[in-house]
Amino acid sequence: MPQIIYLQEIDSTNNYLHALAHPEQLGEGSVVWAEFQTAGRGQIGNSWESAEGENLTFSVVLYPTFLPANRQFLISQITALSVKQTLDRYVDDITVKWPNDIYWRDRKICGMLIENDLTGQFIYSSILGIGININQKEFKSNAPNPVSLYQILGKETDREAFLHEFLEQLYANYLLLLQEKDALIQNTYRQALFRREGFYLYEDANGCFEAAIEEIEPSGYLHLRLKDNTVRRYEFKEVKFVISS
Repeated sequence: MPQIIYLQEIDSTNNYLHALAHPEQLGEGSVVWAEFQTAGRGQIGNSWESAEGENLTFSVVLYPTFLPANRQFLISQITALSVKQTLDRYVDDITVKWPNDIYWRDRKICGMLIENDLTGQFIYSSILGIGININQKEFKSNAPNPVSLYQILGKETDREAFLHEFLEQLYANYLLLLQEKDALIQNTYRQALFRREGFYLYEDANGCFEAAIEEIEPSGYLHLRLKDNTVRRYEFKEVKFVISS
């Protein structure tokens, strides 16, 4: 059965789970929740600012051994959707910024690092590292646009209750994946996207340009359509959204 392991301090909840992520050691859906991470990680080595005892920084382990490696973006999609759908219970205007950041309007409220371990052509385990800004009053790093639920609502939120609501949503979305309802997951993700309609500024290695989201491939590649109707295809980190700070 899933467990919730509570820690006061750890270097990284993802690292902790990597050491334990075997079916005989930890049940699927188990969580490691830390009040403070000394080396919390974001995508491609980015760090994540989180004041001790104010937010949710945790990791969940899944064993989607039925899922081929070329469909692993579905894990990212159900995780992002689960955070969004939980936040939707508290506040409006929550979207998923491709691939899996969670935004309130133009400000980032959640980031995640999903690490998949493979066995042959299939996924053996997925560790979902998630940081959600819940009760942080102010941010001191140079991150351009963070926001917390406290800053939006003007009041504190019960973090443990929020965590259980998220896990309930994650298990429901994981069941959709088990039932091979890929199209439903992908369509729901598409409808949840930040800037899903209209032309906005983006930046790649060649500079800034205006484009609209055309589609997201099942593999996770982003297609952007320029105003001359040409389409550019991007892997994660090859393009960024230009957002005013």
